[in-house]
Amino acid sequence: MDAATVSTVQNVVYLLAAVMFIVGLKGLTHPKTAVRGNLIGACAMLLAVVVTLWAADVVDWVWIIVGLALGSVIGTIMALRVPMTGMPQMVAIFNGLGGGASFLVAGGELIMRQSALKGAESAGAEAIGLQAMVAIAASGLIGAVTLFGSMVAYAKLAEYKFTFGGKKYWMSSSLLLPGRHFLNAIVAMAAIGLCYAVVTQSTTSSWYWILVGVACVLGVLITIPIGGADMPVVIALLNSYSGLAACATGFVLNNSVLIIAGSLVGASGLILTRIMCKAMNRSLVNVIFATFGPTSDGPSADDVYGGKVKSTSAEEIAMLLDGVQRVVIVPGYGLAVSQAQHVVRDFADLLESRGVEVEFAIHPVAGRMPGHMNVLLAEADVPYDKLKEMDAVNPTLGTVDVAIVIGANDVVNPVARTDPSSPIAGMPIIDVDKCRTVVVIKRSLSPGFAGIPNPLFAMDNTLMFFNDGKKAFTELIAALKED
Repeated sequence: MDAATVSTVQNVVYLLAAVMFIVGLKGLTHPKTAVRGNLIGACAMLLAVVVTLWAADVVDWVWIIVGLALGSVIGTIMALRVPMTGMPQMVAIFNGLGGGASFLVAGGELIMRQSALKGAESAGAEAIGLQAMVAIAASGLIGAVTLFGSMVAYAKLAEYKFTFGGKKYWMSSSLLLPGRHFLNAIVAMAAIGLCYAVVTQSTTSSWYWILVGVACVLGVLITIPIGGADMPVVIALLNSYSGLAACATGFVLNNSVLIIAGSLVGASGLILTRIMCKAMNRSLVNVIFATFGPTSDGPSADDVYGGKVKSTSAEEIAMLLDGVQRVVIVPGYGLAVSQAQHVVRDFADLLESRGVEVEFAIHPVAGRMPGHMNVLLAEADVPYDKLKEMDAVNPTLGTVDVAIVIGANDVVNPVARTDPSSPIAGMPIIDVDKCRTVVVIKRSLSPGFAGIPNPLFAMDNTLMFFNDGKKAFTELIAALKED
């Protein structure tokens, strides 16, 4: 087959893969079609990889097979062993590896082109073009920031801790460095200057690897001060970065399908970031450059809870649920930690069999990644029409007989509406405090990611059921059946 025919076939397959990417991405917008959309996207990538290898003039199949086998083993182990609670960390790793692959491929392409120019057989070859050098610099900068920013995000999501100066620090909290804004500005300007050096000094790769090193530092510096409550936004943003890095690498390789795929990931990541910011009533600039944590002049837990918290039992809740008409369940990260989604579904089915209307109120940033609660409940085969978005359920919460909150904290904290000085002031919440009765299932009165007490737990219409999420609903089901 001649070169023209090979190129034509390759471009046609790339076009088909691009269409499949778009169709797959559209499928991911709804839980009902998400699995099919994911499979379509995966098949599109497989198709693009196969046709790329088929059209390549020289391919070292040994390394291709080794990489394929190693990646398959690692991917299979991760897919089988990582629990749903660890899915946000897994997404962070995938984002980082995408960025790392992009800057390594761009760096390898730069070295290969420079070697070709220096060879005797390429004495008359043209210098590397400006577009290619700009793309290489962009890939190095964005890819390295994505890799190390994602590693920090992973450490925060996994709540790793380290010791410095005799003190232990949790990565899930905001780690504020003295003069961090000034330091970040200096490192960012250095990275931009190195990008210029990479573009103008195309005969050496030294500037590129220096840029990658500085960008790695920048990725750590801009991510480490961000509080754990902002991690859903950061994950979406890093996902966008990984797509932009891949797009830049596509320009380096002059590969159209990589440009299209990277652009789709970058654009969808930015859209999702915007949605997350809107759900928290915060700007992206505020998320990146501000903090999300308790203030020194805020009320203490003793002030909020002292003598006001009323605990309850499964038997009392079962009596409370006798004769109710509408129940709303509000899931949070505690549901994911206890793996309670299946028993929660059984609880909802039991109530519905008694004529009770049951709905699930989903906050956009509940859990530790966008859509975390939707994925957990979909895994338990909860009907999609039972999952209500915050804006849809809030106007009718005043008519709800009982709201059951499992493991959620900041997303139901009423100080977001009432205290302008609170770190979560203005953040849209699920207004469960307006329900006739609220049952909160938590293991303790520990604060959420924002690190502040929740007055909801001490309200007159709130009952606290201190228990593990899964065990609590198991006991509730048993109590209801005995009732």
